[in-house]
Amino acid sequence: MSKVESVVAMYKQGFVCSQAMLSTYGTKFGLDREIALKVAAAFGGGMSRMGKTCGAVTGAFMLIGLKHGNITPKDKQARRKTYELVREFVSKFESRHGSIKCQDLLGCDISTPEGWNAAKNNKLFETVCPKYVRHAAEIIEQILA
Repeated sequence: MSKVESVVAMYKQGFVCSQAMLSTYGTKFGLDREIALKVAAAFGGGMSRMGKTCGAVTGAFMLIGLKHGNITPKDKQARRKTYELVREFVSKFESRHGSIKCQDLLGCDISTPEGWNAAKNNKLFETVCPKYVRHAAEIIEQILA
């Protein structure tokens, strides 16, 4: 099974999108799978169900940081590279979907009880989100290559 398929499968098993992304790819950079799952747990639903940045996107940001992030304050080149790749990721994701905001992607505000119920009743997490998770994984594969 490809990494992209693994990410989608993890999401469908019940992990949030950020967990699926970080735990699948993070091990490549020395991140323990269980630690990745814990670190990424709060980012699902657009940052803890606030409808902000999609968890698949924040998971990708963390992966870019794992590969290219600076480890000293003076490493400006690593910081620039990280920011450049995050912007590239966002550009590619937005070109496919128009936004990186969970609220925009789902077409409802899951931070409210009404929006949450609409997303659940319309099965958006089962029908729409896997597409975003897949596309985020496809894009991160290109960026991390």
